[in-house]
Amino acid sequence: MTTTKPRTLPAAKRGLNFEMLMWLFTRLSALGMYALILVAVIGALVMGAREQMNLADVLRWGFMPNSSHVQSIPLENAEAWATPFWGLTASALLLLAVAHGVHGLVVIMDDYIVTPRGRLTVRWLSIALVISMSVIGIYVIWTL
Repeated sequence: MTTTKPRTLPAAKRGLNFEMLMWLFTRLSALGMYALILVAVIGALVMGAREQMNLADVLRWGFMPNSSHVQSIPLENAEAWATPFWGLTASALLLLAVAHGVHGLVVIMDDYIVTPRGRLTVRWLSIALVISMSVIGIYVIWTL
């Protein structure tokens, strides 16, 4: 009678590490952005934009739902876009897009930068970029 080893590998050998988690983040953040874009565009169409705007204006309202961003369009009820729901939707889309994009830049830069110090510098610069772009974007969404 022979005993067989279990077929389970430890987490370190399975690939459950930071790189795999960042790979998963990239895929899930892309799906999250698609979902938020779909919610925003459908929301723009449901809220009356389909009768008064062309597609470019609907997409602008969907991506940046703020009543002061599109002032050239005659909407009777622009205050409906000033709700916390649309602010949170735009904020979530902004944060996902910035994190997804900057992570993509870091992955590309890792292919070209071979020194550990260079890679560390790029990572710190990318963290500063994510923070600054997020703060500026959130400020624009919630105050203007």
